[in-house]
Amino acid sequence: MKNFVQKGENIDLTAPRALASGEGFLVGSLFAVASGAAASGAPVVGVTEGVFDFPKAAGAITAGAKVYWDNVAFNVTTTATSNTLIGVATKAAASGDATARVKLGIVA
Repeated sequence: MKNFVQKGENIDLTAPRALASGEGFLVGSLFAVASGAAASGAPVVGVTEGVFDFPKAAGAITAGAKVYWDNVAFNVTTTATSNTLIGVATKAAASGDATARVKLGIVA
């Protein structure tokens, strides 16, 4: 195919804020995980596929629940309003848990 560019699991992006390796971030509607540290405005390789642990908002999350990225608190939540759908929880997380395990990808 002459128009094929890349698979898309790892995409060169511009860091929207200072990022540590493993932090989630949004560029427009594209959610990715920083593969390394990057200063705000610097190039960063964003990983767009896989299963990751992210900081989560208060409240329990059930396995299989849709999860959203809160781009103000920089954590995952089950609240859809004003947040961006990033994938589904792969295991339950209790209300007091600090992280949630998420399979990245848009779900129906």
